[in-house]
Amino acid sequence: MWDNPRLLNAAANFFIGLAALLFAYAGLQMLLRSPLFPLKEIVVRGDLEHADATEIENAVDRAGGNFFAADLTALRTRLEQVTWVRRVDLRRVWPDRIELRLEEHVAFARWGGGGLVNTFGEPFSAPIDDAVAATLPLFAGPAGSEGELTKRYRRFAELLAPLGENPVRVVLTARYAWQLRMSGGLNLELGRDGAEPVEQRLERFVAVYPESLGRLPSRADAPRNVDLRYPNGFALRVAGWKG
Repeated sequence: MWDNPRLLNAAANFFIGLAALLFAYAGLQMLLRSPLFPLKEIVVRGDLEHADATEIENAVDRAGGNFFAADLTALRTRLEQVTWVRRVDLRRVWPDRIELRLEEHVAFARWGGGGLVNTFGEPFSAPIDDAVAATLPLFAGPAGSEGELTKRYRRFAELLAPLGENPVRVVLTARYAWQLRMSGGLNLELGRDGAEPVEQRLERFVAVYPESLGRLPSRADAPRNVDLRYPNGFALRVAGWKG
């Protein structure tokens, strides 16, 4: 070994590299424990309407460490668990500050038995005032379909706008058939997407509504259910009507 220059050089390089790593590790540990870089300020930004300030303060108070040692990943995780908080962006600002920007969920619809869906089509759980909840449409569908329901709701609302109506309930059944309830109380059976998208059926219904259902007088026995699952028309189901 001692008369092999190549092997000696390789061994020397290994020990030099190992020593450099050890010195770097020691320096990092000193930096993380150093009192010379205290964390003096954590700034929270964002338009917060619902998130609880006490929950946020408790999460921030546990940041710990100095400027370099503060665990931003753990801090983000804690803040994302605060009710109503959807997203957390944070960064270190030299020499002694951490800046946080919190984004809240914006409730877009009620979901199923008690959850909520935000404007991005993401499900979340949070307390909400009953009066506010009553103004939100109701979504129901298979787990994981919240985003699709949100997208379709927007399109359905756009199509119904000429009638002065909007969907107050959107259902995607287990067989992936679509059902709507309009704000005027009319229930629409749209069926499943196929060669003809359900939006096309709804668009056709809106086009003929003024000259069909729109001409009927308002009565207790007025049509409440419309089946649009036909290529060239629709069927009415009315309580009390037979034949």
